[in-house]
Amino acid sequence: MAAGVDPAVLAGDRALLGRASTADRVADILRTRISEGYLPPGSKLSEDVISGALGVSRNTLREAFRLLTHEKLLVHELNRGVFVRVLAVQDVVDIYRVRRLIECSVVRHLGAPPYDLAGAGDAVAAGERAAAGAQWRELGTADIHFHQAVADLARSTRLSELMTGVLAELRLAFHVMDDPREFHEPYLGGNRRILSALEAADLVKAELLLASYLDDAEKQLVRRYSETVAGGDGPR
Repeated sequence: MAAGVDPAVLAGDRALLGRASTADRVADILRTRISEGYLPPGSKLSEDVISGALGVSRNTLREAFRLLTHEKLLVHELNRGVFVRVLAVQDVVDIYRVRRLIECSVVRHLGAPPYDLAGAGDAVAAGERAAAGAQWRELGTADIHFHQAVADLARSTRLSELMTGVLAELRLAFHVMDDPREFHEPYLGGNRRILSALEAADLVKAELLLASYLDDAEKQLVRRYSETVAGGDGPR
């Protein structure tokens, strides 16, 4: 007969679980701030400021930093500190490769309607409100939310979590664009057209629109990165 679980062993793990859970929550907050454009690439993250603002210990914050470094959102530089990562051209290309694999595949395999398009519809509406108010950072955030909603249509927790990390990393690339309106505003119409095709259950059209959208965005970002970052010699 197998031996039972020793409660003393699990009790010793309780503190580790508490720290990990808090660190996960801190990482979620910082990841969201990165994906919303509040922490631009190259920003130094002060332990004193962030731990004080969030009311967490330095150890908890450092664990959150480690999690986000593993996700390629932050980079630790010896004797300098922790910084929001600066992407290279190769990173942008790879992000869009992953986006095609996720988003186009999700649309292709949706099956028969109805689809839960509330999240995608809310993101398009939020983007239209942001554009009307000339709130270009918020428009970028709405774009991120739209494509997260597309990935969420697969109803896979693992895939949604993967897409969250990919899109947070993508937001780091947006900062290279000098004119956020010129970059984001045309893609709002693209999101609306993709949504309309999904509402009509025309998956072939939706996938074609999405693939074209991703191709155009990648080319635009890569061209700008090639002009300004020169292969990404910043923190990796």
